[in-house]
Amino acid sequence: MGMPSVCVFCGSSNSVPDVFLEAARETGRTLASSGWSVVYGGARNGLMGALADAALQTGGRVIGVIPRSLVEREVAHEGLSELHVVETLQERKALMAELSDGFLTLPGGFGTLDELFEVLTWAMLGLHDKPCVLVNTAGFYDELLAFTRRAGETGFVSKESGHRLLVADEPKGAIGLISERLNGTVRAGSRP
Repeated sequence: MGMPSVCVFCGSSNSVPDVFLEAARETGRTLASSGWSVVYGGARNGLMGALADAALQTGGRVIGVIPRSLVEREVAHEGLSELHVVETLQERKALMAELSDGFLTLPGGFGTLDELFEVLTWAMLGLHDKPCVLVNTAGFYDELLAFTRRAGETGFVSKESGHRLLVADEPKGAIGLISERLNGTVRAGSRP
C-alpha cells in the first residue's frame, strides 16, 4: 500500500453528543495530515462519516470496508478513495485488519467493542503484533477500562495481554502512540 494505515473502529449512530463527532473529525484530520491512510467500516453516518469526511477534506486517503447488506441499505460512503464490499462482518474485520498497520478505537457501541476485543484477542493469540489504542474521549471508556483492570486482577486476563491495550485521552495522543509503537519506542501498556 505504500503509506502506513490505521484502522479506526467507531460508532455509526448520528444520535451522539458533538464531543464524540468532533473527536472523530480530529482523528481523520490528524491521520491525513500525518500522511497515514484511514481504514474504517465504510459508512457515511455517525463517527464513521465524520472521520472519513474530515480525512478526505484534509487530503487523506480513506479506505472503507462494508458488508453488502449495509450498502443495500444505502449507508455506504460514496466519496472514498477505495470502497471494498464484502459479504459478512467477519470478512469486513479480517480485511480491515489486513489493510492496517495499527488499530485505533473511538467511542461506539456493541459493534465497536466487538471489533476492539477481536483485535485484542488476535494479539493475545499471537496472530498480530499491531498496536491497539483506545481513545477515551470525555471519559467514555472509563468503565470499560475499570473492567479490564478487574479482569486482570482476578486472573481472567493475563498481565501481558492486559498491557496490549494502549490508552489516550485524545486523538493526537492516540496517533502518537501508534506511531511510536510502530517505531519501537513505546512499550505496550503506556499511557501519555
